[in-house]
Amino acid sequence: MLKTLAMAVLALAPLAAQKFEGLAPTPPMGWNSWNTFQAKISESLIKEAADALASSGMQAAGYRYVVVDDGWEAPERDAQGNLVPDPARFPHGMKALGDYLHAKGFKFGIHNDAGTKTCGGLPGGRGHEFQDALAYASWGVDYLKYDWCNHGTANSQETYKTMRDAIRTAGRPIVFSLCEWGDTKPWTWAKDTGHLWRTTGDIMDCYDCQGAYSLGWKFILEIEADLAQYAGPDHWNDPDMLEVGNPGQTPAESRAHFTLWSMLAAPLMAGNDPRKMSEDTRQVLTNREVIALNQDPLGKQATRFMKHVGKQIWAKELANGEWAVCFFNDSDATVQLRIDWANLTFLKGTYRIRDIWQKKDLGRTTTALEAPLAPHDVVLVRLSPAGL
Repeated sequence: MLKTLAMAVLALAPLAAQKFEGLAPTPPMGWNSWNTFQAKISESLIKEAADALASSGMQAAGYRYVVVDDGWEAPERDAQGNLVPDPARFPHGMKALGDYLHAKGFKFGIHNDAGTKTCGGLPGGRGHEFQDALAYASWGVDYLKYDWCNHGTANSQETYKTMRDAIRTAGRPIVFSLCEWGDTKPWTWAKDTGHLWRTTGDIMDCYDCQGAYSLGWKFILEIEADLAQYAGPDHWNDPDMLEVGNPGQTPAESRAHFTLWSMLAAPLMAGNDPRKMSEDTRQVLTNREVIALNQDPLGKQATRFMKHVGKQIWAKELANGEWAVCFFNDSDATVQLRIDWANLTFLKGTYRIRDIWQKKDLGRTTTALEAPLAPHDVVLVRLSPAGL
C-alpha cells in the first residue's frame, strides 16, 4: 500500500520542494539511544528512558525529542518494500511507540540511513525515500536522523535533497538531521536541505582520545571553532550528541563539555542512561541558566576569542545586548584566571557579571575577575549591560 502510494506521490512531487521552515528556531534538545545502548534497544527500553526523562526533570528543562537510533528495524523490508520494526524488540510497532511518546508530551525521533543499509546493516533508505517518508508520517515521526553509511558513490547533496523532498511531499513537518559526518562540508550547502548537520565523525566518551572514526570532544571542539558563520535559527552545526554522564569523563570534563556545546549553539541530545543518572549528572544536564545560553533566540554560535596554553576564551553574543563568556582550561594543570574585561574588545560599556555554575553575581566588569580554574574545567559567566 505505502509503496503504491509512494509511486503516486513521487509522480506528483514538486521539482523543487523545500524543507519545513521554522521547526528548529533554537537548537533541538532531546535524548538519543545510541551513545549508551548502540543497537541494543527495544520498545520497553525507549519507554523507560522517556519515563526517566520526565521524572528527572529533563523534559521540563527542554529535552523534548526522544530519538530511536540504529537498531530498531527488522533485517529486511516486507514484501511491499516497507520498513518494518523488529517484531521481537518492538512488538507493537513504531506508531504505537510514537503515540506513547506523544502522550507523554515528547516528540518522536527515528534513525535511518541515506545508503542501502544502515551502519548496523539494516535496511537503508536509498531508493525508498518517498515510501519511507510516508511511513514516518503515518507513525507520527517528528525528527529524522539520516546517516551516511553504505552510500557508495552517491552525491551527498542530491541524496539528502531527495529525502528532504520526500518529507515535504509526505506532508508531515519533520526536523531533518543530516548525519554525513562533515565529509562534504554540509555547512556550505545544507541550509536549505536540513535543520542541522553533523560536522565531524562520531563523538567518543572521552575528553581527548581518538579512534578510527571517532573523536573525543576536545578534538571536535577544534573543528567547530571556524564554523560559527554557518549556524543560526533553523540551520545548526551539529558536533554530535552529548557524552555527559557517561563513565569516560570526569565531573569537570562533563561540565565543560555541556558548557561548550551550549555555547556552540549545538543541538543538546543527551546520550546517557537516564534511568541510572547520578544527581551530579542531572544537575549538569538540567542547569537552566546554561541551557538558556544554548536556546537564546538570537541563535549565534560562540566564537573563540583567544587560545593560549591552559586558557581558551569563547564568546557568544546573546539577545538584548548580553554576552556569554566561557573560560576553558584545556591543560592538565590548574591555572589562575585574571581577566581584565577591557581586554575583551567585543564588550562595549559596563556589564553585570553572573557566574552561572556558581550561581552567584560577581559585581561589574569594572573589576577584574580572578579565580582558579581546574584542569579541563570552565568558568562560565553571563554579562548583562549594567543599565538593564
